[in-house]
Amino acid sequence: MLFWIMVVALSVAVALLLGLAALRARGQAQEAADYDLKVYRDQLKEVERDLARGVISEEDAERLRTEISRRILAADAAAKAAARGETVQPRWAGPALVVIVSLGVVGGGTWLYMDLGAPGYPDQALAQRIAAAEERRQTRPSQAEAEADVPAQPPAETPEDYAELMDRLRAVLEERPDDVRGHMLLARNEAALGNFTEAYAAQERVLELRGDGATAQDYADYAEMLVMAAGGYVSPEAEAALAAALERDPRNGVARYYLGVMFRQIGRPDRAFTTWDRLLRESRPEAPWVPALRQQLPELAARAGRTDYQLPEMAAPAAPTAPAAPGPTAEQMAEAENMTEEQRTAMIRGMVDSLAQRLAQDGGNAAEWARLINALGVLGETERASAIRDEALSKFAGDETALARIREAAERAGIGG
Repeated sequence: MLFWIMVVALSVAVALLLGLAALRARGQAQEAADYDLKVYRDQLKEVERDLARGVISEEDAERLRTEISRRILAADAAAKAAARGETVQPRWAGPALVVIVSLGVVGGGTWLYMDLGAPGYPDQALAQRIAAAEERRQTRPSQAEAEADVPAQPPAETPEDYAELMDRLRAVLEERPDDVRGHMLLARNEAALGNFTEAYAAQERVLELRGDGATAQDYADYAEMLVMAAGGYVSPEAEAALAAALERDPRNGVARYYLGVMFRQIGRPDRAFTTWDRLLRESRPEAPWVPALRQQLPELAARAGRTDYQLPEMAAPAAPTAPAAPGPTAEQMAEAENMTEEQRTAMIRGMVDSLAQRLAQDGGNAAEWARLINALGVLGETERASAIRDEALSKFAGDETALARIREAAERAGIGG
């Protein structure tokens, strides 16, 4: 009730100020007319003095008297009109304008508040907001509940030879359930295909097999797959994986990024801002999370009360790139070494050739070209990798973000940027 009393009081105050401004304008018009009359009367006296001194002739004096008298009559008429409220605009125009503007300000403000605000919602102290956020954190949906709410997605288009290789990999791991490298390869390729549930199941097996030897990146990858499977939502299970990753490596970028996402989702923009701002300042410009941080931090800073926040100086933010299509990475091929020679050769060569053929025919994004360069470098085909690098640099000429990605891949492949 107090809020609405204040709204009414402020509305009345605004209307009064507008009314006073209108009345003042009318009074100023009358004051101006009175001032003109005084000036013209003084001019008449000045004409008489000049005539008496012989400065002007009688003929000139009469002409000046006539002109000044005409102006006096006009000013007198304006003064009387101002006194009656009959200025340039009709008498009723001022009050009508005050009413219209007052209704617009009060009505428009009330409508905006009812539409964008929270009528009836009480003020909440900082401690209460923090407590509410913690309650949301403790009672938020589980991974399974979140996945149940994610709309079904159509299967990704997969090259036939690549799909056959994946089927073979799944079959091999059914016979060799304790193959750590095989499960790592399966997890990453399932994620590349968009099969995030299968991906995190495979990664979960990796964590089981590695036990205490699991790395921070193992847990960060697992958390990311959980988040992707839940449509971007950080579940309690994903948070636990993030905590395990940060316990092993407090500087892990993937884990810190998703920790900020979690804080933002539960209503703690202050902690999300602190986490992301520190991550951005400690990251290299080419880190994959940098574009997202630079895009979201200004708005997050405002929500956290940091209205004076400025993004740190670094390379221009890169536009988010399209997800890379299925294809081999250097790590995936290295992990394939635990398979038989025939299986490993068929898988690596098949994936590399499939990716190279598709890029040659249909083209692709910078991530896919970089992946092919990496793969050829691991295989030791430096001449072919150099040719692909040169083709990619020519194809993406002018796109600094893409060129940086291609050069980085070439450096990793040992052929220079």
